[in-house]
Amino acid sequence: MIRRLALLLAALAGLWAAPALAWGAYGHRTVAAIALDNVKPATRARIAVLLRDDRELGTPKCRVRSLEDAAVWPDCIKGEQWRWAYTSPWHYQDEPVCGAFDIKSDCANGNCVTAQIERNRRILTDRTLPHTQRLEALIFVTHFVGDIHQPLHGADSHDQGGNLVKSSYGIVPGKNLHSIWDTVMTERAISSARPTLVRQYDAAERTRMQTGTPEDWLRESWQIARDFLYPQAFGGTVPCATGGKGEEPRQVTWPEPAIEASLPVVQQRIEQAGLRLARMLDEALA
Repeated sequence: MIRRLALLLAALAGLWAAPALAWGAYGHRTVAAIALDNVKPATRARIAVLLRDDRELGTPKCRVRSLEDAAVWPDCIKGEQWRWAYTSPWHYQDEPVCGAFDIKSDCANGNCVTAQIERNRRILTDRTLPHTQRLEALIFVTHFVGDIHQPLHGADSHDQGGNLVKSSYGIVPGKNLHSIWDTVMTERAISSARPTLVRQYDAAERTRMQTGTPEDWLRESWQIARDFLYPQAFGGTVPCATGGKGEEPRQVTWPEPAIEASLPVVQQRIEQAGLRLARMLDEALA
C-alpha cells in the first residue's frame, strides 16, 4: 500500500514535469518497482550497495535513494542541460514508420538507446570499475530499458516521435501525441490494471515476457507504433509524408474507444520493461 501511494504521488508530480519524458515519472517508477520485486535477493542486495554512493553523483537536486529514484534520474538531470545535454540522444532511437527498420542507420556514434543500454550494461557488470561509475550505469540501464518500451521512443513519422502532433486526450485539449503516451494514458493504464502491475510474477509469466535483446525491444516498439498507435491516431492509416517533411495532419483526437483499446498495450509494455530489466540486472549483478 505504501509503495502504491508513493507511485501515485509520483504520478501527480509528473503532471507538472517537462513533456516528452518516456512513460513519465509514474511509468518509469513502476518499471523499476516491477524489476525490484522480481530480481534475485543477491541482486537486490548489490543494488542497495551501489545506491550508497548516491551523493558521489554530484546531483543534489536529483537524489537516487532507491531503484525507483534511479528510474527518473536521467530525466531529472535534464534540468542541467549545460552539464548533461550529451545524454539527450540516448533516450530514443526513432525508426521511420514509413520505411524499413534499420537499426544501424539511426545510431550515430552510439548515441541511441540500444547502444547505451548495452554500454551501461557492460559497465554495470564490470566489478573492477569504481562504484560510482557502476551506479551511474545502473541508473541509465534502469531508465533506458523503460524508454525503449515506449513505442514513440522507437518510431517516428517526421514528427519527432509524435511530439509535433497536437492531440486531445478525450475532451482534454492542449497535449501532443507523445505526451499522451508518456503520462495520462500510462497513468490510467497502470492504476486500472488488474492484477496490479507491481507484484511478483510467476515463472510462466517471466518466461513469456523476459525475452529478447534491446534490438528486439526496439523493433517491438516500432511495430506497435506502425501497426497500432499511428493508425489509431490517424483514422486507420499510417501518416506518410510524400515530401519528407511531415505533410500529414498535425492535429488528432484520442476518443474514449481509442484510449480503451490502448490501455492493454501500455500495460504490456510496462510489464515487459520491468521483467526484462529484472533479467538484465540479475545477469549483471547476481
